Amino acid sequence: MTNREAQIFQWIVENPMISQEELAAKAGIARSSAAVHISNLMKKGYILGKGYVTSGPSYCTVIGGANIDIGGVPDAELINNDSNPGKTVFSLGGVGRNIAHNMRLLGLGVKLITAMGDDAYAHQMIESCEELGIEIQDSIRISNENTSTYLYIADKNGDMQLALSDMRIYDHLTPKYLQNKLELINRGRMVVIDTNIPAQTIEYICEKSRAPVFADPVSGTKAEKLFPVFDKLYAVTPNKYEAEVMSGVSIQNDADLAAAADVLLEKGVKNVFITLGENGVYCANESEKFMVAGLAAKAVSTTGAGDSFMAGLALGFTRKLSLREMASLGVAAASVAIESAETINPILNASEVGMRAGVEL
Repeated sequence: MTNREAQIFQWIVENPMISQEELAAKAGIARSSAAVHISNLMKKGYILGKGYVTSGPSYCTVIGGANIDIGGVPDAELINNDSNPGKTVFSLGGVGRNIAHNMRLLGLGVKLITAMGDDAYAHQMIESCEELGIEIQDSIRISNENTSTYLYIADKNGDMQLALSDMRIYDHLTPKYLQNKLELINRGRMVVIDTNIPAQTIEYICEKSRAPVFADPVSGTKAEKLFPVFDKLYAVTPNKYEAEVMSGVSIQNDADLAAAADVLLEKGVKNVFITLGENGVYCANESEKFMVAGLAAKAVSTTGAGDSFMAGLALGFTRKLSLREMASLGVAAASVAIESAETINPILNASEVGMRAGVEL
């Protein structure tokens, strides 16, 4: 789905009786051009029949990781090869799960597809999702595998010193499994993926999904899974390092930033958002390129900023807002996230995000 098709489709979902003339006027294009876009949407399966009967998406789909994070923080300087007194920290995590959690706090309907074991951690994951209103019943359960776990040891300041991640269970999120979920995916407003899932599954989703695909690269190494599907991505949200890996451009200044975004656009990505921490985000598509400055916030932990940024983008997309407004909502959501020691700030909500972004919702 192109940017223009996505815009027109959202107007049709909002008002199925809207005329081609009205669509053309809203988009600032000729009626004949609007007719072509509508025809394309019908061919792609977004519009099912006359009178603009649509697939009626009322939810967003998130496909990605859902982890149990277990950490240890010593009371004093960390001593290697010894038992260190300290405290342990236990929390629900995973990029996909975190994005879904943030999206629910912003009022979006969410279906999460992930892989879990049949253990106590999985039960906690399911219980939490049910409490949050995240639909997780389409996830796969594997009885002889452990739910994905991230285990880390930090120093006394909370900075990670050593970690081990057991994410093998995501190998079960195969194209064959998702084949039976394709109708669900296609009927959603959008799809958010993270690169914890297998490369072949990412390719399958991008090839088969009729809903726009938003991708979180997760890390420089895992970002390489997106290389074959750049031209299928509606939006991607790399940080500076991930953008360097994905574009091959060393980013040292603003010109390099623009060059990196241009490379991704040339490779087919529709919308690029390069996140820059407290400095905001660089945004680019075929029509416009600009910076959205970061917002002043008392940073307690930056761990969940990227997950909340994606949720802010999703909120803007589902409200058919402009690229700048989407980015502003993402930056605002990230500013709320970093004010909490928790990965997910429980006070996150659409009203607060809209106010900080200066966007009317």
